[in-house]
Amino acid sequence: MNGTEKYPHIFEPLVIRNQVFRNRIFASPTGFQDITPDGAPTAASAAYYERKARGGVASVTMGECCVNADARSSQWHFVMDNPTAEHAFCSSADAITKHGAVASVELQHWGMYAHLFDGVQAYGPVECYLGDGDFGGGSKHILPYSDEQLEEIIKAFGEAAARAKRCGFTMITLHAAHGWLLPQFMSPIINKRTDKWGGSLENRMRLPIRIITAIREAVGEGMPIELRMSGDEGYPGGYDIDCGIEIAEALEEYVDIIHVSAGNHMDNDAFSVMTPSMFRDDMLNVKYAAEIKKRVTKAYVATVGAINRPEDMEEILASGKADIIELARATICDPDIVNKIREGREDEIRPCMRCMTCFSKLLSDGQFYCAGNPEAGRDLEVKYPLPQAKPKKVLVVGGGPGGMQAALTCAAEGHAVTLCEKSDKLGGGLLCERDVPFKKHTMEYLDYLRRELDRAPGVQVRLNTAVTEQYAREQGADAIICAVGAKPFAPAIAGIDKAIAAEDAFRDIEKVGKTAVILGAGLVGCELGLYLAMNGRDVTVVEMSDRINAPGNALHLTCLNTYLQMYDVKIRLNTRAAEVTDGGLRCDGPEGAVTYPADTVICAAGMSARRDEAFALNGCAPRFYQIGDCNRPMNIQAATSAAYAAARDIGR
Repeated sequence: MNGTEKYPHIFEPLVIRNQVFRNRIFASPTGFQDITPDGAPTAASAAYYERKARGGVASVTMGECCVNADARSSQWHFVMDNPTAEHAFCSSADAITKHGAVASVELQHWGMYAHLFDGVQAYGPVECYLGDGDFGGGSKHILPYSDEQLEEIIKAFGEAAARAKRCGFTMITLHAAHGWLLPQFMSPIINKRTDKWGGSLENRMRLPIRIITAIREAVGEGMPIELRMSGDEGYPGGYDIDCGIEIAEALEEYVDIIHVSAGNHMDNDAFSVMTPSMFRDDMLNVKYAAEIKKRVTKAYVATVGAINRPEDMEEILASGKADIIELARATICDPDIVNKIREGREDEIRPCMRCMTCFSKLLSDGQFYCAGNPEAGRDLEVKYPLPQAKPKKVLVVGGGPGGMQAALTCAAEGHAVTLCEKSDKLGGGLLCERDVPFKKHTMEYLDYLRRELDRAPGVQVRLNTAVTEQYAREQGADAIICAVGAKPFAPAIAGIDKAIAAEDAFRDIEKVGKTAVILGAGLVGCELGLYLAMNGRDVTVVEMSDRINAPGNALHLTCLNTYLQMYDVKIRLNTRAAEVTDGGLRCDGPEGAVTYPADTVICAAGMSARRDEAFALNGCAPRFYQIGDCNRPMNIQAATSAAYAAARDIGR
């Protein structure tokens, strides 16, 4: 049975004004920060959005298109008032539309958060102060917008929409969510103005309605307008769903689609609702769209947030909770998700782990690098195929994510592959987390890799096979990809043999008593601490440095911190372990010697690369690649990226 029969609501076409949407799955707005200094798209950004269109979605929206340079908070956003950027925007629109998707731009203004980092005076609905650390900025005095300034902003939105239409975009998405300019005015909590722009619902809706009207005048009647809003801002300083319903009802006659997101950038807990972390439930924001759908009759309603399974998408649409499904990270992890659903290949969908790697890498590197999809963020690089590789015999050593990705890419390149894993299961060190609820999607990713290996041509998997130098030489491989990983590191402190390893605690939580002290506040130690606390343990984590160690994934750490606090996991920084005793862990802390009583002490002091095992295989084949944690302990994204690159190099 193909997907159109199994999921009829997903693949029901939609006509809005003069635009045909080929199904009900849209690629939700995501920004892209590999852009020119003056805010124009590049070939890399065009390829990123094009890849989503090729994958079968009905619409692709370019995210974070600021209406002018004064509307952005940093230099890493598209800018719509640059006339010299029109050709680049034309190229981006064409890259999307030529594959049959509707091309949209997300027009936005950061409001009080504009100019957050550049020292220029910022404005908002009312006079206020942003405190130290708000969205990464320092203390800043915000002045209220004047009537003249607001009129200029309205004009800027209209001009940006007109430019988008000239450049070939066929839908406008108005960003009115997550704490930026429009929700700052729509919020009854923030907007305490006493003039025509604030106070009553009618006055708070004046700015968005004026902006929508300006956009409609600029683009005409044939172009759909989508409005993205937070149904509930999800934190004490934000508005709730009742207010969200009022906002939607006030705006529905002016727009064609109400895209119901949730949360706010400015609060850590609300951020993990806006971009649901692995600690949140699946589909957690659908309820807000469903409540708004009950009250809105003049506009289509879209829902977004942690929606990955096609059966869930179909149920949401069939039950009338929403008319449209919007996907963000799901289309980064697997841009072909819609085509796979349509073709009945659901078990080939690469599942998003909700690990936040993509958005963390966007902030640090300007690219949406994905832990599960090594092509993400490299869309331009892989857009055109390389010359055919000469078939080679490849030995992959180690069956963790890096090793499995290496074997899959080698098979796709036409090589004959033998994958050896010394244990009886593929999955590597991640397998110890199989019973951890918030690692459910990580386990689904491992299952996906195993399924892909089962169907990959030319791959032979050998479990319970330790690769020695002699064994490697006997295989006669043309290339070896070594992905033997790392092993737990035990610091040289007295009594360390009395502690149990973090892996053992993950595997068998019954080994851990009622009180536990964890040595090491890296992600392993902190995630283990959370898991234990969720299961009723009293947990303290000690760390010798002054911070939690979470290299390369700042947003995951932000979300994790929220839950560590929620479950009262105590983090003791600048605290050096001195001795594991029969009754706990003796440490030297900021205020001197201290002992933390514990039934169980757990060592999560980091990992040690298995370099010697890797070095022993270095001379066993003409080509040798040492990837992932056996170089130095890293993360899944680093391992899969290196695996993919090594496999593509072989035979060339």
